[in-house]
Amino acid sequence: MTVINANEELDREVSDSRTEGSESNAELVHSERAFSAEQLQAGQRAYELDRAHVFHSWQAQRPFEPMTIVDAAGPYVFDGDGRKLLDMSSQLVNTNIGHQHPKVVSAIQEQAAKLCTIAPQHVNDARSEAARLITERTPGDLDHVFFTNGGADANEHAIRMARLHTGRTKVLSAYRSYHGGTQLAVNVTGDPRRFANDYSAEGIVHFMPAYQYRSYFGSTTEAEETQRALQHLEDMITLEGPSNIAALILETVPGTAGIYGPPAGYLEGVRELTARYGIVYIADEVMAGFGRTGRWFAVDHWDVTPDLITFAKGVNSGYVPLGGVAISDAIFETFRDCVYPGGLTYSGHPLACAAAVATMNAMDEEGMVENADRLGRDIIGPALREMAQRHPSIGEVRGMGCFWAVELVKDRTTKEPLAAYGGSSPEMNQVIGAMKAGGVLPFANFNRIHVVPPLNTPDEDVRFGLEVLDEALTIADGFVC
Repeated sequence: MTVINANEELDREVSDSRTEGSESNAELVHSERAFSAEQLQAGQRAYELDRAHVFHSWQAQRPFEPMTIVDAAGPYVFDGDGRKLLDMSSQLVNTNIGHQHPKVVSAIQEQAAKLCTIAPQHVNDARSEAARLITERTPGDLDHVFFTNGGADANEHAIRMARLHTGRTKVLSAYRSYHGGTQLAVNVTGDPRRFANDYSAEGIVHFMPAYQYRSYFGSTTEAEETQRALQHLEDMITLEGPSNIAALILETVPGTAGIYGPPAGYLEGVRELTARYGIVYIADEVMAGFGRTGRWFAVDHWDVTPDLITFAKGVNSGYVPLGGVAISDAIFETFRDCVYPGGLTYSGHPLACAAAVATMNAMDEEGMVENADRLGRDIIGPALREMAQRHPSIGEVRGMGCFWAVELVKDRTTKEPLAAYGGSSPEMNQVIGAMKAGGVLPFANFNRIHVVPPLNTPDEDVRFGLEVLDEALTIADGFVC
């Protein structure tokens, strides 16, 4: 299927340059765009002001040296020196349609000229249409949408809805997960970012996930992992008391935790257990949703219908902050005549919702969801699996669509990671540095490189990014025991 490029001018520039044959791919990506001295000076001024006044998230402030971005278009960003970098990170895996898509930019501009903002108790047409388009894509009877500002507050409100709906308090969440940085969301999170914020007062109980590569159950086959992980989950439900558990929240395909998809039968088993014990099943699709896995929602791969779906990021490619909760009829009925005690000043903000409408329409018109599936099946997956045959530093590659992880190890037998769980390492920093030097902006977490380009990235650019990764992995190979 042909996908319309989000930035045809940039595409022509790259394509024309590559057909000349006078420069290598790396030289092309490193070539400077025609930025004026004033533009570059403005970038330098922005950096100085940033370091003087901006407090960055998840960072020790003194040693942090952030990259300045002066421009972006399609799958590329341009740094403070005017260098062109292929954005294989989709930023925080949210620019699903790439940067500066003209249809979305135009929609934001048109909405700003018509109605910039309005309080959420009033109807606005952008929110109404965004809700319609979202519920057309959700599975089952998830036909109602509560809009939030992002993924963390979407998860917070989903849990609040589940607690009020069931009259219960506890929430089950997997280790090796991420659900947001606000107080409840970070306690629900199952990775080290929780540690400094965990006061054991949020009613959260963590369980071991199904993760076959680093199985917590000693599994040697996919079937064993599914059976043992589900048995563990049911044991947790029994030991915590089913009548105390309001919800189970689970990333359908965990994102920053490792892009480890569920083994066959696992999600179906989770759905059966939650239904049997009257537990609300919340599918966190903040990162995996809106085409990232080659389906509108990742649960569609397994034909599972949760009670609530949380979303953000790709719903409008992050152009304006937006998240939300898709709500089943049963939970909606709880609040049909009973006040829901929650809300946000910017719930369903017109600019954000106009961006969402334009994003979903562009994704449909340009076949981006289908293209993500094709890229994963025909280009990314085969290339990564071939690399795994040649690079002893690759412990495992896994993923689907435009959502892949390369797990790097020092020893394939022991699976010793190239960086310890919860941190980085000089070895990983060298690999990441090599990718940036090669003209690619990567997404890395702990001992993994994530291959997560925009869904409409041209084939030749995806292949270029993979070539740079391939070259950088020779550095990782040097650290293999």
